[in-house]
Amino acid sequence: MYDMSALYQAESVQDAIRLRLEHPEAQIIAGGTDVLVQMREGKRAGKALISILGCGEMRGVTLDEEENLRIGSLTTFSHITADPLIQQYINVLGEAVDMVGGPQIRNAGTIGGNTCNGVTSADSASTLHAWEAIVEITGKNSVRRVPIKEFYIKAGTVDLRVEDGEIQTAILIPKASYENCYGYYIKYAMRNAMDIATLGCSVNVRLSPDKQTIERARIAYGVAGPVPMRCPSAEVAAKDKPLTLTTAEEFSLAVLKDIHARDSWRASKAFREHIAVEMAKRCLIESIKRAGGVIK
Repeated sequence: MYDMSALYQAESVQDAIRLRLEHPEAQIIAGGTDVLVQMREGKRAGKALISILGCGEMRGVTLDEEENLRIGSLTTFSHITADPLIQQYINVLGEAVDMVGGPQIRNAGTIGGNTCNGVTSADSASTLHAWEAIVEITGKNSVRRVPIKEFYIKAGTVDLRVEDGEIQTAILIPKASYENCYGYYIKYAMRNAMDIATLGCSVNVRLSPDKQTIERARIAYGVAGPVPMRCPSAEVAAKDKPLTLTTAEEFSLAVLKDIHARDSWRASKAFREHIAVEMAKRCLIESIKRAGGVIK
């Protein structure tokens, strides 16, 4: 079973903030697909938990008044994959989170939990970085909106201020980041399912109106460093370039200037760099195809 000292149940965002301020040592829990596993393994034994599953206002996908895509932090992976707005505007995010674990995990795990654990291998992380997501954080005195690249501080640590009772309440994709953009995600792992990524790569492009050049490209990786990361050198290499294999090759080789691959039991640094280049190339080509372009 689970060794916990107490379980507090929040009924709203403000209630969750109150509980967090009253019990700063407690761990926030949503779907529990990470926290409960760690507790059973003894890593969080004896911890107090604050469940936010009762905060219904943190569920669902909507468009706000500025047509930014708003994803509540308690929205499950299964919901995201099936949501009509996700499918219309940023289908690649639904595809990425559909690679998390198995059906049981996807039905319980949430986008907020996947980002708040600060793990670089999270399947949502690279796509959210590539689409320039904004993290909404609610505390006792204010609501902050932080670019996701600033939300990740270091491996396992994100920008949530316990002293202010902060919790993550939503993730936003700005209209400027998704409008007329098309993307593709590749997860490289030891198995096709139920495995942690050895490397994850997400690319999206916006083509010129005549579909002849890349107006804008964005690329991000998971497991290419201690936190998910963008590759600005590759993005510059593709800007305003024609839709050719040469462009795809230059784009993919440029990622080596930015990533920080390392040796681990899953893969060597050299292997990670090799597949990073190949994944960037394939993701760019597939993104261009989805945008209606033709590689020459």
